[in-house]
Amino acid sequence: MTTTAPTRNGPSATGTAARLAALVEGALGVPLPVRLRAWDGSEAGPPDAPVVVVRSRRALRRLLWQPGELGLAQAYVTGELDVEGDLGEGLRTMWRTTRANRPALPGGSAGGRLRLAGSALSLGAVGPRPAPPASQARMRGRLHSRARDRAAISHHYDLSNDFYRLLLDETMAYSCGYWTDTAEGAGTPDGVFGAADAQRAKLELICRKLDLTPGARLLDVGCGWGSLTLYAAEHRGAHVTAVTLAAEQAAHVREQVAARGLGDRVEVLRADYRDLADDGRGTYDAVATVEMGEHVGDAEYPAFAALLRDRVRPLGRVLVQQMSRGANAPGGGAFIEAYIAPDMHMRPVGETLGMLEGAGLEVRSVESLREHYVRTVAAWHRTLEDRWDEFVRLVGEETARVWRLYLVGGGLAFEEGRMGVDQILSVRPAADGRAGLPPTPGPWYAAPHVPPAGAPGPRRGPESSS
Repeated sequence: MTTTAPTRNGPSATGTAARLAALVEGALGVPLPVRLRAWDGSEAGPPDAPVVVVRSRRALRRLLWQPGELGLAQAYVTGELDVEGDLGEGLRTMWRTTRANRPALPGGSAGGRLRLAGSALSLGAVGPRPAPPASQARMRGRLHSRARDRAAISHHYDLSNDFYRLLLDETMAYSCGYWTDTAEGAGTPDGVFGAADAQRAKLELICRKLDLTPGARLLDVGCGWGSLTLYAAEHRGAHVTAVTLAAEQAAHVREQVAARGLGDRVEVLRADYRDLADDGRGTYDAVATVEMGEHVGDAEYPAFAALLRDRVRPLGRVLVQQMSRGANAPGGGAFIEAYIAPDMHMRPVGETLGMLEGAGLEVRSVESLREHYVRTVAAWHRTLEDRWDEFVRLVGEETARVWRLYLVGGGLAFEEGRMGVDQILSVRPAADGRAGLPPTPGPWYAAPHVPPAGAPGPRRGPESSS
């Protein structure tokens, strides 16, 4: 026998779905913004809304034991909870409703937990705590100890080079691109401006801001798969020390250095950034760290900023590209910290600027790339969906679902301004206060076109033939 839900859920709102809908509406305080389909086939909610499918009682049990974002993420990545059609639209609809009404998620209060437990009991969903999905990180040890940082980096970046080759474009740049196209295909040989073009434009912009010339010494902290390192060495003739903590990344960069004949220009270190403090290599003409500072930790960031300052010579430049969060948004969020980047910490950009200045750097330029990240993440997500079967064969469906949720949710966070990303250019002033920068940033944006893929770099002169 089925029961009929309130009229606002429509004439087909019966059975399990109606009871789930009543629970959600009680938490939200407003009519259900999505349509629910329960494991018994019953449905409730507006017929033209995104459809959330609750495939098993275990999804509800996860929310009973782990209320909020993490429980929902666990249910999604295991397939116990799903969204039919456009996942982004489903997340956008739920976020819009919760933001407008500021409700407590089911189970957020003692009363909410009792109501959820009662509903779970009546639905036969009460039971032992479900084991966390295999893809969830399990971190041990003191926060931001060297061993824990190494494990956190390995969890994300050592997934496999094959996975990232499949997801990323040929530059292997895993950071926000710079979409300079004013018309479709502007400035590209094939008439199509794509993700790789945006990445090369970003790399060229960084090199211009750092004023890299043949023979300049660059320290690339958190070099990833070497996109900036290789670009600076090939197209700017720079001598680069590339540093990463991830074994897979270090192996890839070394392979590329050998394949491109850059052994005299690039040194690859698999090391913790803290090992750079007294490594005997002296100071550099420029230092870059591209979307690595999010992994440093809040308490550790002042020391990280001081290291950046100490490793650049007077009048040398430091470029930090780093994600930020809104003043009232989580630094990473339970899902990202549990599945993608354990111990990740983001803060409002103003707080990062204060730490850089506190370390003795003079901040000279801050450029927001937030909208650029919306397009960058969308490109990665298209690749994931277009090659879904390949990703599943490579890493399994659970991990593929983790990445779908990560990319869709991350893109939405940038779109709605809950997260941002900024290029921060600083200089270490000379003792007399000189900064050595041009009076305007014109040279950064008015330089010649970005070299196309495979274009030869600068001729090797005496200054770059170490």
